[in-house]
Amino acid sequence: MPEHKSCIKRLRQDNVRRVRNHFVKATIATLSKKIRKDNLDKEQSMALLSEIFSKLDKAAKTKVIHKRTAARRKSRLQEFLNKKFAQ
Repeated sequence: MPEHKSCIKRLRQDNVRRVRNHFVKATIATLSKKIRKDNLDKEQSMALLSEIFSKLDKAAKTKVIHKRTAARRKSRLQEFLNKKFAQ
């Protein structure tokens, strides 16, 4: 355990940030899994895609994930939906 006040505060801050970052990443993962399910129609998928894009952009802005990681995930989700509804 740290002994200095600043180290104790840093430990507290790190724990809060870790929990917050985990929540954001878990939310993005859950939404991504939902959009890949087969039982969604086009309107539901597009609404969900908009929500995921928003979450990814916010996560990249707050540096929870890297901006290129967010861009790659957005691209892959869009590509997946384009293939799914091209039929």
